[in-house]
Amino acid sequence: MAKSPARKTRAKKPYKVASSPIHGKGLFAATDIEDGQVLGVCKTRPATESGLHTLTLDDGSLFDVTCSLKYINHGRPSNVSYYDDFSVVALRDIAKGEELLHDYGEEWD
Repeated sequence: MAKSPARKTRAKKPYKVASSPIHGKGLFAATDIEDGQVLGVCKTRPATESGLHTLTLDDGSLFDVTCSLKYINHGRPSNVSYYDDFSVVALRDIAKGEELLHDYGEEWD
């Protein structure tokens, strides 16, 4: 009997998109998230100008986030951070149901 091809299983994302009291849509913890946990890596495309879901790297290059991680709203204190490799990492333990927030800088206050 021939072996069946391995099925690719998807890990359940630890977050979900929902209505946000901060701004339109937001990203919320679907499960408890641990400090240091990598929530995912952003799917991006290069951008020529800054938009609503654009990340600016330290070198000034711009990238539009094209996946659901783009719904992380600005907030202080932040509980997640984007990194230059486009990963999103929890900065502390985050309880299920809590909105995921990143500090986008003073221009967002």
